[in-house]
Order: sequence, then structure tokens, then C-alpha cells
Amino acid sequence: MQELTHFIGGKHVKGSSGRTAEVFNPATGEVEKRVPLASPAELDAAVANAKEAQPAWAAVNPQRRARVLMKFVELLHRDMDKLAEALSREHGKTLPDAKGDVIRGLEVAEFCFGAPQLLKGEYTGNAGPGIDIYSIRQPLGVVAGITPFNFPAMIPMWKFCPAIAAGNAFILKPSERDPSVPLMLAELMMEAGLPAGILNVVNGDKEAVDAILDHPDIMAVGFVGSTPIAEYVYTRGCANGKRVQCFGGAKNHMIIMPDADMDQAVDALIGAGYGAAGERCMAISVAVPVGEKTADTLMERLIPRVEGLKIAPYTAGNDVDMGPLVTAAARDRVKRLVDSGVAQGAELAVDGRDFAMQGYENGFFVGGCLFDRVTTDMDIYKEEIFGPVLSVVRAKAYDDAVDMTMKNPYGNGTAIFTRDGDAARDFCDRINVGMVGVNVPIPVPLAYYTFGGWKASGFGDLNQHGPDGFRFYTRTKTVTSRWPSGVKEGAEFSIPTMK
Repeated sequence: MQELTHFIGGKHVKGSSGRTAEVFNPATGEVEKRVPLASPAELDAAVANAKEAQPAWAAVNPQRRARVLMKFVELLHRDMDKLAEALSREHGKTLPDAKGDVIRGLEVAEFCFGAPQLLKGEYTGNAGPGIDIYSIRQPLGVVAGITPFNFPAMIPMWKFCPAIAAGNAFILKPSERDPSVPLMLAELMMEAGLPAGILNVVNGDKEAVDAILDHPDIMAVGFVGSTPIAEYVYTRGCANGKRVQCFGGAKNHMIIMPDADMDQAVDALIGAGYGAAGERCMAISVAVPVGEKTADTLMERLIPRVEGLKIAPYTAGNDVDMGPLVTAAARDRVKRLVDSGVAQGAELAVDGRDFAMQGYENGFFVGGCLFDRVTTDMDIYKEEIFGPVLSVVRAKAYDDAVDMTMKNPYGNGTAIFTRDGDAARDFCDRINVGMVGVNVPIPVPLAYYTFGGWKASGFGDLNQHGPDGFRFYTRTKTVTSRWPSGVKEGAEFSIPTMK
């Protein structure tokens, strides 16, 4: 049994709270590690360490801070296989998908090489008689990120890379379900030249989260997780005067128009619906074919594809389509929701509830499930399942499909598959969803754009990574300066105006 640690002040630190959580191998169901759960006192120690280290780091010029991230990216490439294996072993996703997890975080680190440009302010000379005005972007100080289990490499890097490049010190509270990779990332940042105390990893549960939200020295908090917890973090963090960005759940719709390339649409749905066993906030969980003929054709082609999914542990090879769910509780929740869909009248075209794999009977596996004729009042439509379940909701016309998507309380991602440019442009313009794909099923933007959902999928005014990442982790200071010119004008008692 491996005992994990926190990472504070540039070194591994054993937990002292006396509380731990079990870390499973989802493929076997076995407990392989224990992770400490921090007390408020342990969180205090990490914040104190970060607060002491941050001013010197902020004084380092942005170009030199960016060089640390350059070296970090080099080390990520060096250790890619090691990181992916550790990630797959604790999360359950396939090795190619685990490498994708690392790479999408690595790309944000690459974007942060541009910190010198992204931190530039503005300057106006002679704004008034002998007066110059300029603005500068400055770090907030100590900031924090609370990140989920489904992307244990990517989302921590989405948070700490721009924060650290901007001159902040960072407290990372990763998921206790798969904490090894975040600890490995902290080690690599140290190897890349980051000073001790600038990136601290504090493992924990709700007690650590509340300590972060209440700590007076933490100036900003970024969160990714379910919508109820996102709303809780946002409300409590804002009440304590912090800058907060929170990203919650999703129910992503993909509209399939009658003119769509059906082979392309089916390929997209299989990958976007069942990749990572559906444990993605950008997964497509609702397919909306327009017209009965479109729906019948879609189901005819989807059923054999879902039945043919290769489900296995990551060790079975790179051609595995999906692995297990992260915990037994996650598996059981998915099965309960599938049960509810059957009970509420949806047609279960492919039933993966009884999937079992020889030699891995205790693993947290669920086979691919495919529903047809789902309606919007069913639990499988209303709730984020976060599992390998795709619901087909038939729409009579394009406007019905758009209206359904717009009325859904979530607004993370959506997509339309069509050959009609007019329909695609109309959809992109009208839809009230934060990220939109046209013949692209998972429209996660590249690192130099920002990632963020609307409605119940996002809380806060600024998104993740891209330019918004630097805006979130800095604040603007505006300086108005006037140097003596030899002209003595005496006191001024009225508000200054242009003369």
C-alpha cells in the first residue's frame, strides 16, 4: 500500500490530520494507495509557505518566468509515458486518452510562454499638460485551484500555468480519487526551476475546500466539477471577497441534420459519447436527429457500433475504446440512471449494465448504453450521467432541435452536423451555449482561446486559459503621473478635468 503525500514548499510532506482516502485501480477494484486529507491547519501551512515565496517570484521578469514553463514542457514530453501510465492506472482511461489529457494541459503551458506579451499594459503620453497615464497588470498573490478527477493532468495545468506565469503562487487541491499525477506535475515544475513554495499541492476533501474558500490570504479560486458544487464554491468564495471562476456540469446536445454526412456523424457520436467512458464535461450525451428518417438511419448505424465497443483495462492495448468508471459509486449511479430511463419509457437499444470482463469482475466497468425515443422529462435527459450512456431525442424540425438545446439548463458545449452553411451559421449565432462545434463533436478550443460554458455550466465573468486565464489571475493598476515642469500653479480644489 503506497502512502501519498502533500507537496508543500518544494518537497513531499506527510499528512498529519489522521484522515486518509483510498485510491483505487478502477480496472481491478483494488485499493492501491492512500492519500492524506488535509486539515485547515495543513492548508494554512501551505498558504503561509506560498505567501512567503510569492513576492520574490512576482519580482522575476515575465520572460524568465516563461522559461520555467518552457523547461516544464520539455520535461512533460520526456515523462509522457510515465505520466500517462500513472493517470490511466488511477482514472481508468485508455493510454492514448491519458496522453491526450497531458497534451491538452501542455498546450496551455506553451501558450503561457507568451506571458511577456500577455502581461503588457497600456500607455498614454501627454494625456494632460505634463501628465502621463499608464496601466500595468499585477499578480493577485496567492491563488488556488480545485480540480476534478476526470482530467487530473489537463485541468490542473489549465489553472496553475497562467497563474504562475503571471507571478502568483498557487495552491492546488486535486481530486482525492486520482492524486498521483498532480503530485508528479509539481515535481516536474520544481525540476524546471520553479522556486519552492510557488506550486503547492494540498490533497483533501470538503474540509480542505472550505478552508481554501475561507482563507483570507487566498485571493482567487478556480474550480471545475459538478454544477451544485460549482455554485457552492462560487457563492462561498465570493461571499469571502475572492475572485472566483467555477465550471460545472453539462448536457451537451449534438444536432444531426437530414443532410449530414451520416458516417461522419456516427463516428463523432461514438467517440464523443463513449470516449473516457463518458466521464467528460464536454461529452456528447444527447443526440438530436432532425426528422424520423434521419433518426431511423442514425439508430441503424449506431447500434452495431455501440455493441462493438472494445471495453477493457488500459493495459489491453492502444485499440481499447474505453475503460472502467473511476469508482464503484460512479458505476452504480450510472446503472441507476439507466434503470430509471427504462422505467420511464425510453427504448434501451443497447444495454451495457451487465457488462463483465473475465479476470476483472471486481472492476468498475459499465458497457455502452444507447437509448432511443428519450423525452425531455426523463431523468436520463435532465441529469448529467457522466457515464457511457447516449440518449437519442428525436426532433421533428430544426427549430425544435434548437429550442430543445436552448431550453436545457446547461450550456457547456453543443454541435451541429450539416452540409448547410446557412443552418450552421444560424445555429452558431442563435444558440445560448458557450462552445459550439460545426461538424466537430467536442468543440474544446485550443489553448489560445478560452474555455467556458454558459447558464448552469459556468459561474463567474472570466473563462479558463487563453487571454482570460491571465486576466483572471491578475489585476489592473492604473498610474497617473506628473513630474514638476517648473510651472507652479497652486492648489486645485475642483475635480481634475481636461483643460
